[in-house]
Amino acid sequence: MPNNCKELRDALAQCLQESDCVMVNRNSAAECLREPLSDTLPIKCLQLKKGFGDCKRGLVDMRKRFRGNTPVNYTSITSDGEKDAGYQLYGGKSAFSGGVKETSGNEPIPQDWRELENEKYRAELEALARKK
Repeated sequence: MPNNCKELRDALAQCLQESDCVMVNRNSAAECLREPLSDTLPIKCLQLKKGFGDCKRGLVDMRKRFRGNTPVNYTSITSDGEKDAGYQLYGGKSAFSGGVKETSGNEPIPQDWRELENEKYRAELEALARKK
């Protein structure tokens, strides 16, 4: 169980070693994680720091004792370029894998059901007017 957060820890250490706080300013990694210098870290390092903290907190969180800590695999996120669809398994399948379809943002806005009903009504009226 203590090795749950090992990948995040290694990724955070690597990110800190490559940051300007360590490379250019010659501060230690521990100093860069503390408040005055933590603002100078890149966003990726800040995200890894938060994720690592959440992972360590999840190890002792009693609300997660049955389901376990969220299995975060940093290598699976970075190598594929995208996250898995969901992490909770129910019956061998992910709980959130098929529930949400991905969108590009360029989809046409679907018509409101009232507008569709009005169009049908207008078409019926035109059909009746043509019969007369």
